[in-house]
Parts: sequence; C-alpha cells; structure tokens
Amino acid sequence: SLLFHTTQTEVCPPSCSCKPLGEMKGLHIDCSSRKLTEVPALPVNTKRLYLQNNSLTSVPPGALDSLRSLEEVKIFDNPWNCDCHILYLKLWLEDISAHSLENIRCAKPGPVRMKPLRQLTGNELGICKRLLPIKCLEFFWRDLILIAGAIITLILVAWALKFSKKLVCQINL
Repeated sequence: SLLFHTTQTEVCPPSCSCKPLGEMKGLHIDCSSRKLTEVPALPVNTKRLYLQNNSLTSVPPGALDSLRSLEEVKIFDNPWNCDCHILYLKLWLEDISAHSLENIRCAKPGPVRMKPLRQLTGNELGICKRLLPIKCLEFFWRDLILIAGAIITLILVAWALKFSKKLVCQINL
C-alpha cells in the first residue's frame, strides 16, 4: 500500500492533490481553486479530475486524450475563452462527460459571454483560419506531377502515331 501511494504521488501534478482510489486502481486528482492558467500534465490512471474554480481559458488539443479511464470531471467556474480554440474541450467533453459540459459557461468574447458551452454553434466559435496541412500540400504536388506526366505522355503518343502514319504511307509508296 505504501509503495502504491509513493508511486502515485510521484506522478501527481505538483499543483494538485492526489488520492489513490484503492480497489478502483486509479487516482482522484483535485486541482480545484489553485489559480491554474493551464491544465497540468495528468497521470493516465486518473479516474476523477477536479479543475473547477481556476483561471483556465482553454485546453490545448490532445491535452486530455490520455485520460482513458476518467469517470468524473469537474471543470466549471473558469473564465473560458469560447473562440475556435475551445472546440477541442467541447468535443472532448461531449464524448467523455456530456453532463459536465452543461456547467461550463463562456467568459468571453462578448457576444457569447455567460452562454453555456454546449449551446455554442460553429458560427459563434469564430472562424479558425488554418493553413493546409503539409500532407495535403504533398498530395497536391504529387497529383500535379502525375497530371503533367499524363499530358506529356498523351502528347508523345499522339506525335508517335502521327509520325508512324507518315512512315507507313512512305513505305507503301
């Protein structure tokens, strides 16, 4: 039991308090009311996560994906900035804990202030200008080269056919 507690304490974020859940083999992590401005690195065996009453404005994409055994999350009472960067948190909560989504309200921008996050639409989240991913550009250039190669091949075949007809006509004469 002491070894289990020591191992779990080593992975507990320094700004939070962690308690082992015994037979549930997971952690109860309480990071509430700690004035956090970002989500700390969390152990993968987190079962209960409390992040309420902090200064969180967004969650970076992928930050919570490793928490596969999570059963309870409280993340309300934070000044959420509900622009396109909040979309990851919204979608993650819809999959993991839809009822937690009901308690989250936007702090800014002005038009959505105090609106529940679950009610936001794509238009309200703002326009996220994203550059094409590099892989898309690679496919574009690959396709462009293939099309150019096909056109050149067709031109050469047409020219060869035209030349072969002239050659056949000359041989017949």
